[in-house]
Amino acid sequence: MSGKLYGVGLGPGDPSLMTVRAVEVIAEADVIAYHSARHGRSIARSIAERHLRVDHVEERLVYPLTVETTDHPGGYQGAMDDFYAEASARLAAHLDAGRTVAVLAEGDPLFYGSYMHMHKRLADRYDTEVIPGVTSVSAAAARLGTPLAEGEEVLTILPGTLPEEELTARLAATDVAVVMKLGRTFPKVRRALEGSGRLARARYVERATMAGERRALLADVDAESVPYFSVAVLPSQVDVVAPEPAPGAVGEVVVVGTGPAGPLWLTPETRGALAAADDLVGYTTYLDRVPVRAGQRRHGSDNKVEAERAEFALQLARRGRRVAVVSGGDPGVFAMATAVLEAASAEEHADVPVRVLPGVTAANAAAARAGAPLGHDYATLSLSDRLKPWEVIAERLRAAAGADLVLALYNPGSGSRTWQVGKARELLLEHRAPDTPVVVARDVGGAGERVRIVRLADLDPAEVDMRTILLVGSSQTRVVRRGGGEEIVWTPRRYPEA
Repeated sequence: MSGKLYGVGLGPGDPSLMTVRAVEVIAEADVIAYHSARHGRSIARSIAERHLRVDHVEERLVYPLTVETTDHPGGYQGAMDDFYAEASARLAAHLDAGRTVAVLAEGDPLFYGSYMHMHKRLADRYDTEVIPGVTSVSAAAARLGTPLAEGEEVLTILPGTLPEEELTARLAATDVAVVMKLGRTFPKVRRALEGSGRLARARYVERATMAGERRALLADVDAESVPYFSVAVLPSQVDVVAPEPAPGAVGEVVVVGTGPAGPLWLTPETRGALAAADDLVGYTTYLDRVPVRAGQRRHGSDNKVEAERAEFALQLARRGRRVAVVSGGDPGVFAMATAVLEAASAEEHADVPVRVLPGVTAANAAAARAGAPLGHDYATLSLSDRLKPWEVIAERLRAAAGADLVLALYNPGSGSRTWQVGKARELLLEHRAPDTPVVVARDVGGAGERVRIVRLADLDPAEVDMRTILLVGSSQTRVVRRGGGEEIVWTPRRYPEA
């Protein structure tokens, strides 16, 4: 009979935080295995030392390298793969001989632990049990004495070895976070926290529950003093009250686009700006797409008061508030960025910082759903004559159609504008063939999404409302029906020579 393999989680370092089951398994095991660097010291062994017996067979699994370079033909990964294969073969020999093997692991065996490399190579061949352990994440939060995540907050756990831009994006997009594997990655992690606007509330915990434990504000930590066994923590923000701005302090206005629908369309940069804001200002329908956060103030209003909304946001910023103006789609495409920048051009607001963050446009979203109709030159027009005369719209339609551009038509119709689509179709048919493909996309990304491809001659104005965008093909745009019956539309990037 083969022996049994155990992956034994030892917890974060304090031997008293080992579980009862972990102690039982160590007591029952014939072989105790643990990883170490070439210096031979093993943190895992030191945690479990009081439970080891003189008759235990100890298997020390010594890494051939940690951060050094290697001349192995497969590079670092090749050297490590060979090591894991050799180490698992040593353990397999004990298991084949009927011995019970306990592989010790700091924290939890399957959470960024070395044991998992043995598990993946042996668990399908031998009876295996994993004993969970308290993670360094839980230990760090406990030692800080503050909630880690509460309510609907999203916790993100990141390895500090990620590229800096990836760390910055993920830190900006989450509510609370823990960054592990610091050590030499600390300067990069610190820059990522600063770049995501999270440095001020980041905490640092070193060797949680071990001798030599240290806790501090991360911004105050000297990078030269940071060991591998340390973590950065962004704790829960529920019940955290933002300090009142200092007298005379000026905040900022960030205009963000939520894309055509819900959270799937938000960029990490936009998520970060929304999370960092003291106040959210916007059309109520768009505000409803943004999760409610404790301590944030939400100022919803009607869709027809853009100028007033922009002025209100700037006034809040003048009082030191960080304000996010929430827009649908991309804020610079027929949306709120223009209104905010126009108001910010007044002399009284000259000292208020204003940023515009891009979002996924309705045209891009609809095009992606249909295929690639915007694959060549295209023009974007609004059919709304609320802010410009229809004569101007008609002139631009004729010019764009005469230039054989694909057209993205925003705001094609509404309850009070019912004739514009029909008139636009008549104008376009003067320049386009009746079978020109038109993408009729309604509520892209939403519950009522419907995307159809119709002939220009068959475009029915009754099917078009304010939640619809129209993409009208050029003379080169093609419609193809693929094997499953799916229709796709695309415009070639190569245009025929005259």
